[in-house]
Amino acid sequence: MTPHEPHAAAGAERGIMVVVVGPSGAGKDTLMNLAARRFAGRDNVHFARRVITRHRDAGGEDHLSVSLQGFAAMEQSGSFAVWWEAHGLRYGIPAEVSVALSRGHVVVANGSRSALHRFQAAFPRLKVINVTASPDVLASRLEARGRETHEDIMARLARGPLTVRGDYDVTELDNSGSLEEAEQKMIAILDGLLAEVR
Repeated sequence: MTPHEPHAAAGAERGIMVVVVGPSGAGKDTLMNLAARRFAGRDNVHFARRVITRHRDAGGEDHLSVSLQGFAAMEQSGSFAVWWEAHGLRYGIPAEVSVALSRGHVVVANGSRSALHRFQAAFPRLKVINVTASPDVLASRLEARGRETHEDIMARLARGPLTVRGDYDVTELDNSGSLEEAEQKMIAILDGLLAEVR
C-alpha cells in the first residue's frame, strides 16, 4: 500500500460514511455546523473532526492543526482512514471513525470531490452529499468574502462543473435559497440514512 492509498475500515460496512463536498461559497461548512448542532446528543451520528496542516486560527471548521511533519508521522502510523492533498494543504479523517461505523452509526465528514475515490476505497457504505448553489449565488458569496477579485472568482467558477463525477451514491443539495431550507434538506438526508442503519 502506498502512502496515498486508503485502507478499508475493518467492520465498517454496518454504518454509513457520509462525505459532504461542494465548491467554495456553497455553504458546506455552515450546513455541517447546523446539522452537528441539530444532532448533538445523539449517540448514533458523529461529525468527524479533520486533521489539517493549517493554523488552528485560520477560520472555518473546527479542526486539529498539525505541522507537515506531524501529519506525515500520523499517516505513517495509520492514524487516518483517508487523507488527501488540496490547495497546498493536507487533510485527514481519523481512523477512529471505523469504530462508530462498525457499530452501525452514521459518520459525517467534510470531504473533497477530488478525494472521493479514496473514501470509496476505504468505506464500503459511502453516501455523498454535494452542496451546490447557482453560479450567480456562488459568485456573490465569494465576492462578499473579499479574498479574490471578480475576475479570479469568475475564472474559478469556469474551471469545472459543480456536479460530482464518478460512480457514487450522490444526493445534490441546492443551497441557492434560504439557509433554513437548505438546513432542513440536510437534516432530512441524514435522518433518512439513520433510518437505514437502525
